[in-house]
Amino acid sequence: MPPAHPFDDDKLHEECGIFGAVGVKDAANFVALGLHALQHRGQEAGGIVAHDPEQGFNNARRFGYVRDNFTSQKIMETLPGPLAIGHVRYSTAGTKGQTAIRDVQPFFGEFSMGGAAIAHNGNITNANALRRELIERGSIFQSSSDSECIIHLMARSLQRNIPERMEDALRRVEGAFSVVAMTRTKLIGVRDPLGVRPLVLGKVGDGWCLASETCALDIIGAEFLREIEPGEMVVITAEKGVESHFPFRPQPSKFCIFEHVYFSRPDSILGGRSVYETREAIGRELAKESPVEADLVCPVPDSGTPAAIGYSLQSGIPYAMGIIRNQYMGRTFIEPTEQIRNMGVRLKLNVNRALIEGKRIILVDDSVVRGTTSRKIKEMILDAGAKEVHFRIASPPTAWPCFYGVDTPQRDKLLAATMTEDEMCEHLAVDSLKFISLDGLYRAVGEAKGRDKECPQYCDACFSGEYPVQPADMLAQGFELKPAAE
Repeated sequence: MPPAHPFDDDKLHEECGIFGAVGVKDAANFVALGLHALQHRGQEAGGIVAHDPEQGFNNARRFGYVRDNFTSQKIMETLPGPLAIGHVRYSTAGTKGQTAIRDVQPFFGEFSMGGAAIAHNGNITNANALRRELIERGSIFQSSSDSECIIHLMARSLQRNIPERMEDALRRVEGAFSVVAMTRTKLIGVRDPLGVRPLVLGKVGDGWCLASETCALDIIGAEFLREIEPGEMVVITAEKGVESHFPFRPQPSKFCIFEHVYFSRPDSILGGRSVYETREAIGRELAKESPVEADLVCPVPDSGTPAAIGYSLQSGIPYAMGIIRNQYMGRTFIEPTEQIRNMGVRLKLNVNRALIEGKRIILVDDSVVRGTTSRKIKEMILDAGAKEVHFRIASPPTAWPCFYGVDTPQRDKLLAATMTEDEMCEHLAVDSLKFISLDGLYRAVGEAKGRDKECPQYCDACFSGEYPVQPADMLAQGFELKPAAE
């Protein structure tokens, strides 16, 4: 299964989007729309499980985009009922890039007290150890996904009902998890004690919904009520509404700061803040920290756009669309032969030559991972006649892999893990390269005093190497953490 964009291997990919609805007619239709709004969080495959009092549980799992599958009346008619959950996937755990249909969530299980389905956003850092233990005790796994561990742990729990069994299971799990689950009558939402991954609650008519981001509530006309708190479990029924409790030991929140930088859609709200406004503030902070004389500020579309606007506003240098994105670049475009691959980003991006020629250009992008795309874009800009190219990056250097649900290359493949900023500048062959500082990023997301070094307000492990949850499975494989004194 090819990735959604064959040339997007130089970006970090969020792993999943999740959505659930209860108390509405044909809940699966709401879930399909919600998943469509969350497509940026996972483009390999999607699935929906629905429950109808007469027909019981039904599910549909498909490869590809939501629009290509869950807009089919034939498929949606197989998913009746007032309760449904769904999931869009970009593989992290499991078979990367070769997703098997058995790995596509939601996962479903029959328990002594009835069926339940679960969809998970995040990554379980002790999944290998749990899987070995469960297999030794007789569990039979159907997928290669870490999320299936939760279903098996629930099956082995001695608790009286499914929400209690889920609590029991999630207490054994380490890492990051936002979960939506369902029984025959209940919609359940849970966030891990650190709140690494997002989950929000909405009201739609007489019903309720849970989603990874607020933009998924907007598409169905739902009212955004609040975020699910770190460590909170909500159990929602059409009759009783939302019941909330906190089954885990309280810990300081460690929300993923990269959600603000890149993963979330700019029209979503995170922590009471507009993602768009935060990204614009990142651009302003970047302009304060790393000014340079130039003629135009140009974003690398689309993720660099709000930060470029902020940089332009702060610096007074005009903003311009120097690079145009082909909006119709999709997986069905053409089989990516070697000749086509060599065209690289030119299939997706084209330089606005009339605008660029003879100008000193500031290119604003959200991140540099491997650096391959950055080099190609720089070459395109110079080929179009730019006089100078200055890169400004709206995140600190990505020097460490993420183990909490983001598809990150091995550490030695990350440019910032092996090079200083000056060495990266030389490697990319640009006139200057500057990243926003970690303190600057924290200021842009609303922390006026910057990063608290003793107890960071966010998970920023991909920048700092400080992991809020030790990645047990990776440590067992020989991964070395950053020395504490460094």
